Amino acid sequence: MIKRMSWIACAAVIALAAPAFADPTAIGSFKDWSVYTSGSSKEKVCYALAQPKSSEPKKVKRDPIFFLISDFPGHNVKNEPSVVPGYAYKDGSKVTIEVGSDKFELFTKNDGDAGGAWLESPADEKRLIDSMQRGQAMYVTGTSARGTLTRDQYSLAGLSSALDKAAANCK
Repeated sequence: MIKRMSWIACAAVIALAAPAFADPTAIGSFKDWSVYTSGSSKEKVCYALAQPKSSEPKKVKRDPIFFLISDFPGHNVKNEPSVVPGYAYKDGSKVTIEVGSDKFELFTKNDGDAGGAWLESPADEKRLIDSMQRGQAMYVTGTSARGTLTRDQYSLAGLSSALDKAAANCK
């Protein structure tokens, strides 16, 4: 699990840097989702990402916010979802994802001023991805280190096409 988290943290850094650095390569946009690839051979990563359509509360200052679904073929990781919240999470807190009537709980991990959230098991990852592909919207709720409860709403339009493109580029 720790190894997987370090790879997803790397992908999050790449995603945040995508507009400023040439290393990540944009390989497609599909409605509200974009696909990038970076690295080569064993270190190659492909990921679909989206930014929220809305966030509550509106006036909270946050770094860029992303939801990522990553493939690391050299490490046998496929369709690993994660949250980049734009802040550090409250220690020991959980993140909740809702897609329709389906709910998922993620664990959090901070690295300095930044946080991330992941699911515990590949089975939960598959269930979440399946739910996302059937849904229209997804809500991610978490608590910052300062105690602020946030709720981000993501569109799921274009997700299936984005995942197909990421998979095709990360075999």
